[in-house]
Amino acid sequence: MVKLKTMAFFAPELFIANGVKDVSFYIKAFGAVELRRFSNDDGSIHVSELGIGDALFHLHEVTAKKYFQDPAKTGGSSVCVGLFVENVDEVMKKAIEAGAIEINPATSYDYGYRQGLIKDPFGHYWQIQQKI
Repeated sequence: MVKLKTMAFFAPELFIANGVKDVSFYIKAFGAVELRRFSNDDGSIHVSELGIGDALFHLHEVTAKKYFQDPAKTGGSSVCVGLFVENVDEVMKKAIEAGAIEINPATSYDYGYRQGLIKDPFGHYWQIQQKI
C-alpha cells in the first residue's frame, strides 16, 4: 500500500468583534504580514489572513454562528495561542508597547522553556515562548 505524504499545519481562526478596521497590533507586536483581507462594504474586516514567519492565522468577524464568539465580549477564551520565537523578552516588550496586556511575565522554567503570557487588544491570549 502506498502511503501518501501530506503536509499539515495549524492555522488558528481568531474571532473579533464586528466593525474592526485596524489589526495593525499583530504587525507591530509580532512582525506579522497581512497576506489577504476580505472587507465588508463599510471597510471593516470580514477576514484577515496573517502570517508570522511560516505560521498562518486568520482574524474573522463574529458571524451568526453561535459557537464562535469574540473573547472580548465573553470575558475569556478557551484557546491560548502558543507562539515560539527566538527572543521571548523582545517579543513580549513589543507586544505590550503595541497594546497587549501582560498576564504573566517572561519566566524560565526547568522544563526547558522561557514563557510569558499576554492578552491582545481583542481578548486573545498568546503564550510567547522559546526553548532554552
